[in-house]
Amino acid sequence: MKIPLLLGPLSKNNPILAQILGICSALAVTAKMEPALVMGVSVTAVTALASLILSALRDAIPNRVRIIVQLVVVSALVIIIDQLLKAFAYDASKQLSVFVGLIITNCIIMGRVEAFALANKPWPSLLDGVGNGLGYAIILLLVAFFRELLGSGALFGARVIPEALYERGYANNGLMILPPAALILVGVIIWIHRARNKELIES
Repeated sequence: MKIPLLLGPLSKNNPILAQILGICSALAVTAKMEPALVMGVSVTAVTALASLILSALRDAIPNRVRIIVQLVVVSALVIIIDQLLKAFAYDASKQLSVFVGLIITNCIIMGRVEAFALANKPWPSLLDGVGNGLGYAIILLLVAFFRELLGSGALFGARVIPEALYERGYANNGLMILPPAALILVGVIIWIHRARNKELIES
């Protein structure tokens, strides 16, 4: 019964592909796999915990201040994530720079809290948060895979394209490490997703 909440956002109902949410960070942090992975894990943690906490508090939150309460909860979680990254993954934290702080305004988090967590019990809300966070992370990693591989010839900073290919004339594609490449890749992924799920195409 709860499985679609967790697995749906990983494919058909992916928040980036189906709802076109979270595009900004998908363009900004996917030049390499490591920051994309860290951002994906961070957003998943914040989305899941924010959904759980706000669902548990939903009956005690006055409707007129619910947005403020949501922002306070999400902001507190983002600060915790930011401090953990600085303590245990400082290099990744430096690469992500201001984008960790911008998780506060990630429309996937606010959207799931507003559309689901405030209307459902904590456990389903937690699953929904985890599913949407992981769906977001999958797209980030997919885009980062092609950008780092084709743009730098590496994955997670380790060179994977043999030196012999470079000696024969192979060259890294400089476009892939620029933000427009991320936009192109996300567009292609969305096109493929919509082609396989025609019911999502708006009339």
